Amino acid sequence: MAVGRFSQALLVLFCHVLYSSSSFQPALVLDMAKILLDNYCFPENLVGMQEAIQQAINSGEILKISDRKTLASVLTAGVQGALNDPRLTVSFEPNFVPVMPPALPSLPTEQLIRLVRNSVKLEFLENNVGYLRIDRIIGEETAAKLGPLLRENIWTKVTHASSLIFDLRYSTAGELSGVPFIISYFSDPEPLIHIDTVFDRPSNTTKELWTMSSIMGERYGKRKDLIVLTSKRTMGAAEAIAYTLKHLNRAIIVGERSAGGSVKVQKIRIGDSGFYITVPVARSVNPITGQSWEVSGVSPSVNINAKEAVANAKNLLAVRSAIPNAVQSVSDIIRQYYSFTDRVPAILQHLESTDFFSVISEEDLANKINNELQSVSEDPRLMIKLTQDHPVIIEEDFEPENIPNDPAFLRNLVDTVFKVRILTGNTGYLRFDRFGDVSMMAKLGEQIAQKIWEPLKDTENLIIDLRYNTGGSSASMGLLLSFLQDPSQQFHFFTIYDRIQNTTTEFNTLSGLPGPPYGSKRGVYILTSYYTAGAGEEFAYLMQSLHRGTLIGEITSGTLMHSKSFQVEDTDIVITVPFINIIDNNGECWLGGGVVPDAIVLAEEAVDHTHEIIESGMKLVAFEEFYQNPCASFCMRNVQINPLVHIS
Repeated sequence: MAVGRFSQALLVLFCHVLYSSSSFQPALVLDMAKILLDNYCFPENLVGMQEAIQQAINSGEILKISDRKTLASVLTAGVQGALNDPRLTVSFEPNFVPVMPPALPSLPTEQLIRLVRNSVKLEFLENNVGYLRIDRIIGEETAAKLGPLLRENIWTKVTHASSLIFDLRYSTAGELSGVPFIISYFSDPEPLIHIDTVFDRPSNTTKELWTMSSIMGERYGKRKDLIVLTSKRTMGAAEAIAYTLKHLNRAIIVGERSAGGSVKVQKIRIGDSGFYITVPVARSVNPITGQSWEVSGVSPSVNINAKEAVANAKNLLAVRSAIPNAVQSVSDIIRQYYSFTDRVPAILQHLESTDFFSVISEEDLANKINNELQSVSEDPRLMIKLTQDHPVIIEEDFEPENIPNDPAFLRNLVDTVFKVRILTGNTGYLRFDRFGDVSMMAKLGEQIAQKIWEPLKDTENLIIDLRYNTGGSSASMGLLLSFLQDPSQQFHFFTIYDRIQNTTTEFNTLSGLPGPPYGSKRGVYILTSYYTAGAGEEFAYLMQSLHRGTLIGEITSGTLMHSKSFQVEDTDIVITVPFINIIDNNGECWLGGGVVPDAIVLAEEAVDHTHEIIESGMKLVAFEEFYQNPCASFCMRNVQINPLVHIS
């Protein structure tokens, strides 16, 4: 038989702790080994132990330890270290007298009733929140004996609670056979659920624990909220209940990590000596996790001091009670305003079927709903956030501005809003910091023609500076795009769908422009910065999708436009819903986010960089024209001159 991890460690240990004297018999160690082999609940970890111990006994490397309690401590450290199990302990107790407490079912009924009443407390808190404290988990036989009492005084009453706080902070004793009933009480009759597997080493038997199809009284069920409170004192069967409910996603655990007890531990005398070894003789394996609450305990979902657990549970239940209304409110807002109407049914169905079991705070709820919306809609504009301030409802409204018809005023307004210059190389420059309303642009048509397009009509290239443009009316983009296309050809630019108005508007090349068009032949360069937002971003995006302009500068701000924000009912959660879709001429919807320029440079360097690009393009065109000339090509071949050397 191979020597395993345990046997190797034990060999080293015993070579140093066994002593050779008349007061010690090597049989002590052999007897301890036999106890472990026959009783330890992890027999697979004991492979090679007997051989290792025999080698240790036969070894000459031994120390004399005359104090038996010291020897017990050394043996404890050795066996715990070898098996990595802190429950294994060796003690020297020559006067130990085992005391076996009477089994509960054998006690008189009156005594059982008194015991149960002293270990169970039930009351109802505000908002019909039930509070059930159990300090001892009674077994199957005892429960059957006290059935009517338990049904009338506990389970029937708890059934009427809207939600329940199940307090196991002081539960330090109990029987594992009572676990299936309690788990069944918080689940449905069908299907049955495999909740635990218990292996007993002395009998070498395995028992599976399942929920029960029939129990005394009504069930609390699996739909109402359940919070289980634990403390570092919670032990044994109570840990099994908390662990199972947690991993069935049936209860939220609040409090401290539990003690990490055992299914069954026995204190066994080693031979005829005064030494005893405490051994876990049974083990639990959860079918969901493949692990157990033993030793490591049950870790809470909300880790908090046990004394504060009840108050925290009340607050948590208040949050959870708001979930149905919050989800309904979100669904109603999406149904009424969301611009992708074809996606609404799938979103609402998904929200209705979403499991919010893990939600323990408003922040969790906001994140959960947001993640669910994103996964179904694939629309970053539709989002949920948590805010402590009640937001102002954002409603974009581009009503026509009251502008007088005074020509002098209109000329001054155009001069103020639009900056027009002719730069080096006959490059036109146009800056405006906001897209005006369509009605306003129509009223300014004559002034725009005189002040903007007349000066720019003969330039070689055009720079449109949107570095400081923060938005405005998306509808007015069609006018500017029309100036940048050939008026003799009809061209589709984009489409706007308005969910609130339920209208679809197509924007094509406009005829009868108030001024000379710039056309589609000359180069257009769009300058952007981090401050470029809203309609400014949309225009930059459309110029890219139309392949009509080169974007130069910084990635735009990614500001969300055409949206409304609403407070979700009775929470600090805010939902932002896009109610307008901008659809380009390829049928793609603009979903916001920063627009990435073709040439990324610092915003303040964008104009200079544009000149460099224009100059490089002119040199390249000149070179191509020169190279395509037969005479020039012949001359270049004969004199063997690299043309790029002369075009720097």
